[in-house]
Formats: sequence, structure tokens, C-alpha cells
Amino acid sequence: MTTREPRVAVVTGATSGIGLAVTRLLAGTGHRVFIGARTAENVTATVKQLQEEGLDVDGGPVDVGSREQVKAFVQAAVDRFGSIDVLVNNAGRSGGGVTADIADELWFDVINTNLNSVFLVTREVLTTGGMRHKDRGRIINIASTAGKQGVVLGAPYSASKHGVVGFTKALGNELAPTGITVNAVCPGYVETPMAQRVRAGYAQAYDTSEDAILTKFQAKIPLGRYSTPEEVAGLVGYLTSDTAASITAQALNVCGGLGNF
Repeated sequence: MTTREPRVAVVTGATSGIGLAVTRLLAGTGHRVFIGARTAENVTATVKQLQEEGLDVDGGPVDVGSREQVKAFVQAAVDRFGSIDVLVNNAGRSGGGVTADIADELWFDVINTNLNSVFLVTREVLTTGGMRHKDRGRIINIASTAGKQGVVLGAPYSASKHGVVGFTKALGNELAPTGITVNAVCPGYVETPMAQRVRAGYAQAYDTSEDAILTKFQAKIPLGRYSTPEEVAGLVGYLTSDTAASITAQALNVCGGLGNF
């Protein structure tokens, strides 16, 4: 019996929350994982922590909205671990407010960070990363249930995540004959640092407390609680597996029943 070479995975936005949970799961199941995030210090600290846990992880800083930085980041991943088998586009940001009052800069930055980045990183992984020359590959985009339904005071975020879902479906169908699958994972409310910032923003908008916002949000979730980053990572891990080979161009929820389509 021959031993399979470890598969190489790239995860963006990987120093906290869902991205960190995904990195731990993939590295724990034998992947060599190259991580990226905007702040070099955070990447260095996260890589050190994960290596101390015995995981085969490295990484580098990247602004996923910058074509030049994305190119350098993917090249660094290839130089370190080899051609890329798995891409998890997780980097993103929140953003919203009363739509009539949203500044140009906020709108464009949310779209650039959440949507344009998915295209830029995916294109680079397919080309420089060598994925398009493989007969197996996995591209997993972290979207949101906000990519399937409108979110009040979240027009930029919701628009960006709808775009991610559309991109996923189009590319999934395009690459289906090659054996590369493309799927979106759509978390609902997940307890992460970003979730805390979102609650703070709503508390300010509605002139109430963050605890009151948390209670209001939990009441909308049939399970009555936020999902965990590890629960989202679990679906990502499954989608990278051999038994998920016939799942492509899908947008799958991890949301405690919040979204039912």
C-alpha cells in the first residue's frame, strides 16, 4: 500500500474564528496548511502556536484585496509546500449601517474584501498554485446565510456574500469536468471576534446593549444558540474529503436552522 503525499491547503483569514478552526481541522487530518491574514504579527504568532501543537503549518501576511499581495502570497505557499490541492477563502469583514448614509469607502472595502478577494485568490491558486493542472481539487468559499437573504442594515455585507454564492455556483459548474469542486459554506450566527463587533454595531444603531442584541439574535435561531467555529470547520473538512467528490456548485448552511434554503 502506497502512502499518499499530504495534500496542501491554503486558508485565508486564518488567525481567528472560523479560519483558525478550519486550519486546525485540516492540519489535524494530515494537510500541510499555509495560512494568510492581513497582520504579519498575527500570522507569525498563529503559525508558532499551531507548530507547537505539532501541526504542519506555515504562512504569511496578505491583503486579499490586493492582486500583487495575493500573487506573492500564493507563490510563497507553493514555494513552501508545493502545488495547492485545497483553497478555503475565508477572509472577510463585516460592514453596514443605514444604506442612505453608507460612505463610498465602506461599500467598496466590504465588496473588495469579501468578494473581489475570492476571485483574486481563486484565480491565483488555479494558475500560480497549480490547481487547474490537477485531476482533483477543492475550493471552499466561506459565504454566509446573508448570501441567500437580505440583512437589515447589512446591505454591503449581504451584497458581497450573495456575490460569493453566485461566483461559487458559476465556477463550480465551469470546473466540474476537471474534478475540481467549488462550494460555499454559509454560516449563520457564529461566535467569533467578528460576531462581537457586529453585535456592538447593532447595539449602537438601536441604542441598546450588546446583551440585548445577543438575546434578540439567539431568539431567531431555531437551535437557540450561535454555531461554533468548529462546527463550521466540520463541514469544510467534509467538503475536502474524497466522499464529497460529487458535491459541487452548492451553498450549504451551518446555521442552527436560521436559513432553510
